[in-house]
Amino acid sequence: MNKNNSKNVVFLGTSLPRECGIATFTQDLLDQFAAIQGFNRPRIIAVNDNESYSYGEQVIHQVDQHSLPDYLEAADLLNLSDTNLLVIQHEFGIYGGESGEYLLPFVERLNIPYLVVFHTVLTEPSRKQRLIMRKLAETSVRVVTMAQSTVHDLHTIYGIDKDKIAFVHHGVPYVETKSRLELKAQYGFTDRKILSTFGFLSPGKGIEYGIEAMQGVIAKHPESLYIIWGKTHPVVKREVGEVYRQKLTALVELLGLNNNVLFVDRLLTQEEVIQSLVMSDIYMTPYLGKDQAVSGTLAYGVGYGRVIVSTPYRYAMEMLAGGRGLLAGFHDSASLEDCILQLLGNPDLITEMEARTLELGTTMMWSEIAKRYAALFEESISSAATLSNRSVI
Repeated sequence: MNKNNSKNVVFLGTSLPRECGIATFTQDLLDQFAAIQGFNRPRIIAVNDNESYSYGEQVIHQVDQHSLPDYLEAADLLNLSDTNLLVIQHEFGIYGGESGEYLLPFVERLNIPYLVVFHTVLTEPSRKQRLIMRKLAETSVRVVTMAQSTVHDLHTIYGIDKDKIAFVHHGVPYVETKSRLELKAQYGFTDRKILSTFGFLSPGKGIEYGIEAMQGVIAKHPESLYIIWGKTHPVVKREVGEVYRQKLTALVELLGLNNNVLFVDRLLTQEEVIQSLVMSDIYMTPYLGKDQAVSGTLAYGVGYGRVIVSTPYRYAMEMLAGGRGLLAGFHDSASLEDCILQLLGNPDLITEMEARTLELGTTMMWSEIAKRYAALFEESISSAATLSNRSVI
């Protein structure tokens, strides 16, 4: 695996084609390393749920989420390999044991340095969740969080040394697209004002409040169209089927919004995701969870300079500060409606907000974010080697 003294990095987490946000995140980051000097193409140890997947060559080993011996075997494999650094993509729900506790014996067995990317940082963790994150951080070289607000939380709530914490924005893929007007024409939405939401559907997304808001919106802007892009989350579908989608489609029917709300019920390609954003006049995340520290979909919206209307969950408050969007109340369709009307009635305000958002968004493209990770990986490998040399002395 090693060539020209380039460094070898392995990721632990989910991997495409498994339908999972972390799998997409990992692939996007991994792909950028083809253009970064000093590293061989990173590889993945894929954590599987109860499904089996047809992985590409990037996956060098698989772990059954619920099998502790699999984790120990993976640690042994890494210890015997020429891996310079392991990157653990941490999210509650993808690792085995209570709150993913199987990661603890795994890292205890590791003899190589590792870095943890915390995708979720809860402000009120259970005792077990707090313990797991603190223990993972303790023996890691660095930990990464994707929101500035969570740096403080990792230190005060989880007891992680501030010097060990790095803040790196969620990455956004660069895709060449046509203009907003051209895309609207391509999709058959010429002369429509497009509002959109994309991502896996699940009850916490609060889409029903966005739909209810459309009643008042179309009274003043009948050309408005709210497009909800994406299929039901695989875990939600497995557990309760399409109950949430059926509830939403019934609401559209009840409110007589069939001409103003459109569902695109499938997994989008990366190109379609970006096209859906670029053609949007307003991007919405009416999510219900106030503690949500990171949202990949909101990051994408910022990356492409969209004007965003959102509920004030933590990540939205941070990303939309400085006039990059408008915040509505939780569980409050009237508040969403007010924000939408304020924007649709003021095209100059939309133009101003788009410029402010794009200014931040251009710094969040994966090509830039990958350079930050590469520097962190280099630093982590070097500091681990220094510590190792000291312990030998």
